[in-house]
Amino acid sequence: MAEYDVIIAGAGLAGSEAAYQLAESGYKVNLIEMRPLKTTPAHETDKFAELVCSNSLKSLDITTGSGLLKKEMMLYNSFLMQTALKCSVPAGGALAVDRVLFSNIITNSLKNHKNITVTNKEITELPINTDTPFLIATGPLTSDILAEHIKEYCGGALYFADAISPIIDADTVDMEKGYFLGRYGKGGDDYFNIPLTEEEYNIFYDDIMAAPKTAFHDFEKISYFEGCMPVEIMAERGRQTLTFGPMKPVGLEDPKTNIRPYAVIQLRKENKECTAYNMVGFQTKMTIGAQIEIFRKIPALKTAEFLRFGSVHRNTYIESPKHISRYFNFNSNKNLFIAGQITGLEGYNESIAGGLIASLQIARLLQNKPFLDFPAGTAFGSLSEYISGISEFSKNKKYVPSNFHLGMLPPLEKKVRDKKQKKQIQIDSAYQKAELFYKENYGNR
Repeated sequence: MAEYDVIIAGAGLAGSEAAYQLAESGYKVNLIEMRPLKTTPAHETDKFAELVCSNSLKSLDITTGSGLLKKEMMLYNSFLMQTALKCSVPAGGALAVDRVLFSNIITNSLKNHKNITVTNKEITELPINTDTPFLIATGPLTSDILAEHIKEYCGGALYFADAISPIIDADTVDMEKGYFLGRYGKGGDDYFNIPLTEEEYNIFYDDIMAAPKTAFHDFEKISYFEGCMPVEIMAERGRQTLTFGPMKPVGLEDPKTNIRPYAVIQLRKENKECTAYNMVGFQTKMTIGAQIEIFRKIPALKTAEFLRFGSVHRNTYIESPKHISRYFNFNSNKNLFIAGQITGLEGYNESIAGGLIASLQIARLLQNKPFLDFPAGTAFGSLSEYISGISEFSKNKKYVPSNFHLGMLPPLEKKVRDKKQKKQIQIDSAYQKAELFYKENYGNR
């Protein structure tokens, strides 16, 4: 008899969710994580489910793709989503978390689970002939050795560059040079806004364009994901681009004057104690020296101390539609599963959902039951269709990383002109299908 029922490589978002779900179902899980023996260019700790880019898991609003996906995950009792809600920090209508607390809870829960054995080592090759269900959840920062093996097995891998924003010590921000306000008044004082005049913005823009950037060699030949675009890459598209992006002032009128500034830099609370702030949308590949010089020219950040500088790193993902079924296993081996951003599902929520879906499919395999066919028109169904090439968004097209969005849901049978009403009908239909499917397969557990 095998020592473990399931082996999972990678304790990121997908791997942690899958490990917990399978362990809670009574299966013996070997969770393999290479950190701290070997780290990555973006990770700073050896904790599980470390959030390396932002502390935001996007909108909670059910009328958004992010909100619908969260609701479906909660239907299946997602451990990481429950933890995120416990660790939430104010962020308007978004779910932002205290990332240290979030990782600590998940790490402690998994390490102390009676059905989980944690092994610290680097996986260097795919277990191609495995008879024990094996889940690859090594993420977009998969080690070079394993990435090359995956590339060889899949006949090529794709890469794109991802970026993270600076984090600033809250005590070093001049609060007299800005104001607390959520966009359109939503969220109260969840964001600190630093207003810029047109002259200040133009100086800031010119500095960014002229700043020295980190050279990445092989990075220069790969593309950036639109959802995490470095600020200087956005700026290259035109002088006003940032004022329609991360520096958009709409809905952020200064409450003292009721005047809309020319541009705004937003800082979002990074933890529950409010001791740190994340520069929203300021992912960057500027050198550290340039970041210090340019950001400290901003009046409110004149004496800013940076707890983390912005950076860019390589993300790895496979061309899933050529190799992966809608059940998150390889077409060539039903026992070999893969989940998380390495499949091309971009985003925290999507990574967690991928791990959750994979765990449900692995459980079915262990029970000798047919895999679950999540209904078309649900978030889970849409993600399953996207990675397997069934979706119109990935069938016979160049495969690129994607978040889940409402456009992945099938069109309504009857045309509805009112956009708000149309969206609500889509959402209601999707969740009703998801809820019915859950009850059919799991009853009221």
